[in-house]
Amino acid sequence: MEIASGITLSALSQQILVGLSRTTILFIVSSGLSLVLGVLRIPNVAHGSLYMIGAFLSYTIATSVGGGSYGFWLALILAPLGVALISLVVERGLFCHLYEREHLMLLLFTFSLMLLFKDLVKLVWGSDYRSFSAPDILQGSFSILGLPFPRYNLFLLIVGPLVAIGLWLLTNKTKIGKISRAAAVDREMVGAVGINVSLVFAFVFIIGCSLAGLGGALVAPTQNINQGMDHTIIMEAFLIVIIGGLGNIWGALLGALIFGLTDAIGILVWPQFAIIFPYLAVVTVLMFRPKGLLRATW
Repeated sequence: MEIASGITLSALSQQILVGLSRTTILFIVSSGLSLVLGVLRIPNVAHGSLYMIGAFLSYTIATSVGGGSYGFWLALILAPLGVALISLVVERGLFCHLYEREHLMLLLFTFSLMLLFKDLVKLVWGSDYRSFSAPDILQGSFSILGLPFPRYNLFLLIVGPLVAIGLWLLTNKTKIGKISRAAAVDREMVGAVGINVSLVFAFVFIIGCSLAGLGGALVAPTQNINQGMDHTIIMEAFLIVIIGGLGNIWGALLGALIFGLTDAIGILVWPQFAIIFPYLAVVTVLMFRPKGLLRATW
């Protein structure tokens, strides 16, 4: 059944499923950026570099144990933890002394961190592209409504909602999450009641950065791992956070859905210029909702 010239309903459905799986990566990375931006008020330009480091770490971990199923699952656990450790060193060593500085100062500082991480990645892993495969259980495809769909994409569709639910539980049902939300609104008042705001900020920063590492670990089996992968993701993540609402986790999910689906549909409708479809969607949203689709925490 054709719904437009050369486009069938089955092809559209399949492309939407592919777009939803890409939405998972975009949401995981953007939610970490949104969390840090909403609570710490830090526009962390180096967030994309941590995503890249997560991908390279997952490659190193997976290949060092011989690849296969064990290597992949071990990398999926240890790569975000490795990024979390890096972020802990950066936050305790540097960021904790800069929270009272102007946003422009923080922006320039994270930009310098991005350049530093880029050189460190080149020093450790070199300039060559790296890649490794998903475990056998996640390779191949199966049929959904008569359409072939990669198993790994289905895995991503499962991980995305789990991360969203986990973030919701963390921010709404735990003491540290509630304190973080309060600090996002009025950090001076939180400090006035005797809570160590600096430690709260450290916790939020580490969680946000580890989500970037998780996104890198998840995307690693699907594409070549290279030094330029941080540039595209950070630009997309910032746009998603802006259209969703600054600091709003559910806004990040909504923005990722818009970005991922318009990109997937653009590939189907006009592949030569598919890259412009998500940005047209961003412009359209901001024309009617300049502050984002959902309430910003700023």
